Amino acid sequence: MSDVSTLAAKPHDLVFTRGHALIGGTILLIVGIAFFLYRQRAVEVQAVSPLYEDIESSVSATGTVVPTNDFAARATFSGIVDNIYVHLGERVRPGEKLLQLRDQFAQSRVDNARAALLTSELNAENMRQNGSKEDQIAQASDLAKAQSEQISAEKALATVQQLRQIGSASDAEVASARQRLETANSAMQAAKTRAQSRYRPEDLKSTEAKIAADKANLAGERVSYGNANVASPIQGTVYLLPVNRYDFVQMGAELVHVADLKKLSVRASFYEPDIRQLKTAEPVRVTWGSGAPGHVWNGRLESKPMAVTGDGVLRTGMCTVDIIGDTDGLPVNTSVTVTATVQKHLHVMTLPREAVRDQGTQHFVFRIADGQLKKTAVNVGLVNAMKAEITSGLKIDDRVAVHASEGESLKDNLRVK
Repeated sequence: MSDVSTLAAKPHDLVFTRGHALIGGTILLIVGIAFFLYRQRAVEVQAVSPLYEDIESSVSATGTVVPTNDFAARATFSGIVDNIYVHLGERVRPGEKLLQLRDQFAQSRVDNARAALLTSELNAENMRQNGSKEDQIAQASDLAKAQSEQISAEKALATVQQLRQIGSASDAEVASARQRLETANSAMQAAKTRAQSRYRPEDLKSTEAKIAADKANLAGERVSYGNANVASPIQGTVYLLPVNRYDFVQMGAELVHVADLKKLSVRASFYEPDIRQLKTAEPVRVTWGSGAPGHVWNGRLESKPMAVTGDGVLRTGMCTVDIIGDTDGLPVNTSVTVTATVQKHLHVMTLPREAVRDQGTQHFVFRIADGQLKKTAVNVGLVNAMKAEITSGLKIDDRVAVHASEGESLKDNLRVK
């Protein structure tokens, strides 16, 4: 009984009326019309035309502002800051005292070393002159006495010899007179030697070595004095003074920095692939985005790196950039951006960078023609973040789509307005 009912109900379930066909056809028609209208609608796009203008390619790096000529004083021994003679921002002259560390015997050690050197130099001069002034006077007196004695001895010997010939003097008296003359001759020779070459060459060399040692000692004591009494060797401005009076500082601690703040440089780290594009003496731009947005300082690439550091792709090299002209408003130790122009083409056809698309190694744009987008191959030259140089493929009066206003993807043959 149940099987019969089931078989009887199946034909009723498969009934497809004319009304059903009408409804289905209407739905398909609506979907088809909607799809046709969607395909035929015009998408609003932002369009541009090529321009003739200059374009440049550049590379950038971050760097730190440093003085070109910086005097940085550090403590060479641990001690207490006794006095500070300058204040931050003060202009100083060469030789002007900046601060003093406690070392009460520094000056006396310099004075003693200087006195020892003067004594050695005086001794050497006396040796070169064969004695001091007093020695020379005494030598002249001794020589005169020796000469007088020699003359007297010669006369006495001659007299005794004459007397001996007439028998008025004995042989002993003649021998005594001859002995006196020999003694006088020896004294005369010794006096001459003392007057002419009192010192040996070895004596003079020893004195000169003593002078060299005393000079080195004085230089060392002056260094010690300079370490305790810090003076500026250059003219400039005190731009860093991290200590206060009576502070205890460790050996190696920074004490004071002086520099000419009109002459600044930037030490910038460029990535390894960019270094080969840099050229020494080429102009660069220096910007300080966080401190002076929009302000540009002009610079020149002073030197390229002799070596690179780092691992993997983050290998960098340090370049030096000299700031040219006005450095006002650019503090020392500031982190800045250095931009170097590596290539520049004048009066060439350009488009916004986002209007040029890539497909592998090929480049193309969507040119607008007869209300539709036409995928057009182009050749490009210089490319930077904002613009691309078009070397062929477009005319100056062409219109090129940049992007759709409603964010739709651009494609070939798309109707646009």
